[in-house]
Amino acid sequence: MRDLSSRSLIVAKGLAFLGLAVVAAGLLFLESPSLRIAVLMGVLVWSSCRFYYFLFYVLHNYVNPSFRYAGILALLGQLRRSRGPRQDA
Repeated sequence: MRDLSSRSLIVAKGLAFLGLAVVAAGLLFLESPSLRIAVLMGVLVWSSCRFYYFLFYVLHNYVNPSFRYAGILALLGQLRRSRGPRQDA
């Protein structure tokens, strides 16, 4: 599969993800509308964004610049391959 290169399609894809997140958060909040749920959803969104930043920016720029991966599954595969077979003595 080739990379998405159209700027307008990339923006549309990002807006679609944002729309899905807003709809999902709204539906979850309607299930149990309370300040506690709203705060927990806010913490979930914030920490998920920070984890994404860590995986796709911090690891590459500060930990190991040779890391090249397109997603979390590709990262896990690369980490597994980089460790190689273990030699227990």
